[in-house]
Amino acid sequence: MTTIRDIARLADCSVTTVSRVLNRHPYVSEVKRKQILEIIDELDYVPSAQARDLSYGLSKNIGVLIPYANVPYYDKIISGVLNAAFKEGYKITLLPTNYEAEKEKYYLKQLAAKAFDGLIITSKVISFETIQQHLKYGPIVCCEDTGDYPISCVSFNREESYVEVFQHFKESGLRHIGLAVGRHQSISPSTALMLNAHKKVFGHFPEDSLVIPDCRNYEGGVKAGKLFAQLPQLDGIFANSDEVAAGILQTVDLHSIKIIGEENLLAGHLLHFSTVDHHLDRCGEEAFQLLFEPKNTRLSIPYRFIKREKNNS
Repeated sequence: MTTIRDIARLADCSVTTVSRVLNRHPYVSEVKRKQILEIIDELDYVPSAQARDLSYGLSKNIGVLIPYANVPYYDKIISGVLNAAFKEGYKITLLPTNYEAEKEKYYLKQLAAKAFDGLIITSKVISFETIQQHLKYGPIVCCEDTGDYPISCVSFNREESYVEVFQHFKESGLRHIGLAVGRHQSISPSTALMLNAHKKVFGHFPEDSLVIPDCRNYEGGVKAGKLFAQLPQLDGIFANSDEVAAGILQTVDLHSIKIIGEENLLAGHLLHFSTVDHHLDRCGEEAFQLLFEPKNTRLSIPYRFIKREKNNS
């Protein structure tokens, strides 16, 4: 049986240093901490005391992987997670990744080291295969469809909602639709789905000039709005959040261009434009609950297209 002394010997450090890593003590260099966690992972070592705490649910700490902070999409999921966790007496640790694969893998190793009772992954770049390999260390729930992989998930039919939005543009007689997106379609499944939905409705992909990336918050929307304002053929905009849409409206006239956002945020109510509500707060609540389900479970959350037409035509 592997002991803490074996870990210390292989890592060329003291037993005290290994103990500090296991107990998440701050006074260990990141290089050494990473080395020790990798050895723990390779040997499948589980400290008996921490394993006992985990079996009785005494840790009560859930890690939530988020690519960015202060982004409305993830803020709403986190709100749902926090609401559910508060009711059950759990604490939540936010784990920002900036879509860096090594950081995502590092947090999976922390699950293996029993730093968390479970993980919720809101979005990621690592493969589902890598995530599946870590299920033996604790429950993991993804906030997207995990396909054929036996990983619990909460998702919604994003492409179907996008098709409905573009169909609404088309029925309104609009053809040149600007898209405010977070990342390029080559690295973002959601952007790829948006472009595919556009093609389904209009028969072609949108022109490159109509797709503005790096739109994650109000500031990103302001920058996108300045670019959209230079496109005379533009007659509609689909923004990836209501906050981004609000930023766009600083330079684009709502009365001359129809704009539709996402997630039913306060900005959409105040500025009175249409939005698609994917109920992300509920997604977060359900993701937390799935951590305690003994079997692989998949949930699909229905969306709602909220049309606010009074000042948006």
